[in-house]
Amino acid sequence: MAVDHLLQAVQTLNAADAFRPRLDASQWRVIVPFLQEFKLRSGDLLIRHRDVDRVCYLLESGTLQVYVPDAGPVRRPVAILRPGSVVGEPALFTDTPRMAQVEAMSPAVVWGLSRHRFDEFSQRQPEMAVEFLRAAGAVMVERMRANLERGMPVV
Repeated sequence: MAVDHLLQAVQTLNAADAFRPRLDASQWRVIVPFLQEFKLRSGDLLIRHRDVDRVCYLLESGTLQVYVPDAGPVRRPVAILRPGSVVGEPALFTDTPRMAQVEAMSPAVVWGLSRHRFDEFSQRQPEMAVEFLRAAGAVMVERMRANLERGMPVV
C-alpha cells in the first residue's frame, strides 16, 4: 500500500498531540484515494501564514516547524512536528486564514486531504469521516491547552 509508512508513523508517534483516529489498516486503505502525496525539500513552505487554502496534512517522514511570522523579530517555533503528526487540521473545520506558517526542516513527505476531498470522503464513508474529524479535533484541543499552559496566545 502506498501509504504504509504514513500509517506506521501515525500509529507510533508518541506525543501528547498525536493524531489517533480509531481506524484499522483496512479503513486507512479506504482513505488513501482521497489523499495527495507531497514531497518537500528542506526549507520548503507547506503552509503560508494567512493563506486560505483548505488542506489538512499528515506527516509521513521528515520534520516540520510551525511558527507565527508576526510574533516578533526573532522567528521562534511554536512546534516541531515529527512523523505521524497532523498539521493544518483547522482547515477541516473553518474557513478562516491559516494561523501559522509551516516549513520543512528536512526533506519530508506529507499527505494532504483537501476540504473538497474530505467532503467526498464523508459522503461515501460518514462513520470514518466522523472518526477522522474527532481525532483532528482532539489534536486541536490538546494544542490549545498546551499553548495556554505556556502562556502563549491561542492562534
